[in-house]
Parts: sequence; structure tokens; C-alpha cells
Amino acid sequence: MNNQPTIIGIDGGASKVSAHIVEVSEDGKSFALGKEYSIKEYHNYPDFQTDFRPVSLPIQLEQIQNNNIELTSIEEKQSKAYYVAFRDAISDLVKHIKTENALIGIGMPGIKTTDKRGIAALANGPRMPNFAAEIEQILSETGIALAQPITKLGSDADYCGIGEEYTENGAFRNIENAYYLGGGTGAADAMKLVGKLISFDDCKGWIAKTLEMSDENGKSMETYCSANGIQSVYSNFAGISQSELKENKIYLEQILELATKSDKAAIATWQTVSKSLSDLLFERIITIYNGWQNQFSFINKNKLLLSSNHPFNNTLLDKIIIGQRLGNLFQKPLAQDYLVKPLMNNLTELISKSDFLNEQAKSHYLKAGKFNYNIIIVSQLCEAPALGAGIETFRNFKF
Repeated sequence: MNNQPTIIGIDGGASKVSAHIVEVSEDGKSFALGKEYSIKEYHNYPDFQTDFRPVSLPIQLEQIQNNNIELTSIEEKQSKAYYVAFRDAISDLVKHIKTENALIGIGMPGIKTTDKRGIAALANGPRMPNFAAEIEQILSETGIALAQPITKLGSDADYCGIGEEYTENGAFRNIENAYYLGGGTGAADAMKLVGKLISFDDCKGWIAKTLEMSDENGKSMETYCSANGIQSVYSNFAGISQSELKENKIYLEQILELATKSDKAAIATWQTVSKSLSDLLFERIITIYNGWQNQFSFINKNKLLLSSNHPFNNTLLDKIIIGQRLGNLFQKPLAQDYLVKPLMNNLTELISKSDFLNEQAKSHYLKAGKFNYNIIIVSQLCEAPALGAGIETFRNFKF
């Protein structure tokens, strides 16, 4: 295509920023991840505070509702590490490919501001309501020209769905009905129903995002999907601070290994995570099939009650896709006994005993009386959010 800009897709998390070149075919309909990429971890920057603690999520949500976001000085300082890391990641690619026409798409977790150019709430990081403007300013000072201003910060969850739909080995391709759960820094929810990508933001009257729902202890269900969250579960059981765990490099793989050595805290961690994930996936199954059935409470106690009726009632999922670091975890050999099999067993029991699914629906999900292993698959696109960010920005770009 003539005058085609260089596409840079960016996945911004709470621990690092990943920037990738996104390649597009001559006809502009096919996309792939390029070889060039740059990853910057925020903790390598002077303004990063290792002891940073976000404002509690209920307070963040309340401030959004009152249209009064009050940033703390700690948040303002922490955000500077984010801005500089983004600048450096983008600068690396611009210099490497020698482009003067960069088109940037950015996916970020959290709840966006009204203009979609900032972050109003974030579970695992600082709020940055002027994010896009700050990034544009710091890039301008570096001498980097953009093909257009940053139009919006997209949902990393929606971008996961777009990446899975529009790339050759995407898990949404050639599937009518699927739910995607990505676990990285946070949780990413995406759906494809009756052959179309469906944004959770467009369905907030009948389905809730993972980060919005809480378990019986008031913890966000995002805790059981994200690497940091699962580590925090072990931290609580073991009585060891997360900072100490990180210093000793005890992450998910190490917690799996500890379980094989009869570490009680590790075993309890995987029992809790497998049970919570099965509860979450079961909620997705019955909500898409039969509407909201009050399986969870909400972090925001003032959230309006969801509807049990929606345009996709009676829809059965062909696939449940597990992506990002959570997907990588599902593929670990040790995870089979401590996470995957217990999750499948829990799903078998939940579906078998459910009053919300009729026999036809149950027979769809159960095979020989057990949950059908073929329904849950692992995404092959670890960088789905960055891909989706670049793809959507290009598709909306006006030449």
C-alpha cells in the first residue's frame, strides 16, 4: 500500500512495556508480528519505586464515579518511570527501522478516562489520566514524529481478541463462539460470539470483567489469573512478603516445584487458584448461555445489577482460550497435576450439578461424564495485545 506507515503495536502492563513492529500484507488485510521488538521493564528506571502500592480499587472506582480522580504524589512519581520506558521502547524501534512515519497503537489495562487517552483506574499500577498527552510530549522532545496523534488507549483485552482474530495462527479464527482469558500483569477478557468480536465494554449490562468481580473474601478474581496475583496467594499462605519472594526469584514455576516437594503453602496456592479459575470459567459458561446468575459479588458495591437476558442467550462456547502468561503456565508439565486437572475436575462437578444448564448444554461441555478437554485450548500468541493494538490502529488509520 502506498504511503503505508510503520506500525508499532504496544502492550503496556504494570511491570513492563512491550513494543513490536506489526507487519501488514500488500492488501492491508493480513497481519503478522515482525521480528523487531523492544521490551523495557519499569523497575530499571530511577523513578520506579519497588515498594509502590496502588490506591485501593474500591477508592479508585468511587473517584471515577464522582468524577474526581485524586492522584497521590507516589502515583505521579511512579508514572514517570512508565513514560520514559514507553519513550525508550518506541525510540528503539524507530531508530532500528529508520522510520519517519510511525503509527502507534497502545493497549493498556485498567479503566480508561472519558476521552480514552488516559487511565482512570488500574489494579496493579499508578493511574495516569493524561497518559497519551504525556507520551506524545516526551516523544516530541526526543524528535520522534508520529503518523497521527495517539487516538486512544485501547483495552488490552479487546486487543487480545483482535490479535487472535486477524493473525494466521490466532485462536479466534474459524470459530463461532469462544471466550478468551488472558493472564499477564492483570486479566484480559475477550469474546467472539455468533462469529463476531464482542467487547466487554459493549456488554457491561449483562457480563462483568474479571477484575470487577470478587470472591467470598473480597479479592478481585483477577488475583487468580495474573502472575503477580498468584504469587500474592502463595505469599499469604507462606507468610513471606512478595518483595522477598521476588528477591529470591520465587515465581510461578518455582511455586509449582515447591508443590512437588510437599510445600503446604504451594499446594494450598494451586488448590485455591484451580478452584477460583474453574468458578470463573463456569460463570462465563452460564452467563453466556443463561444470563447473569449472581455467581460473584462486585468490587464496586455500587455496581448496578446485571441482566439475565442478553442477545446471545443459549450460546454454547466452542472454545475457551487461555492466553498470555497464564497460557504459558497451563502448558508447564508440573501444572497438569496441580492446576489443569483439578480445574477440569472442578468444572466437571460444577456443570454436572448446574441448574442453569439444560441436558443439551451439559452434554456439549461434558464428554463421557467429564469436562471435554478439547474445549480449553492455549493461545499461541503471547503478544496478542501488541498485535491487536497495531492492527486496530492501522485499520482505523486514514491515508
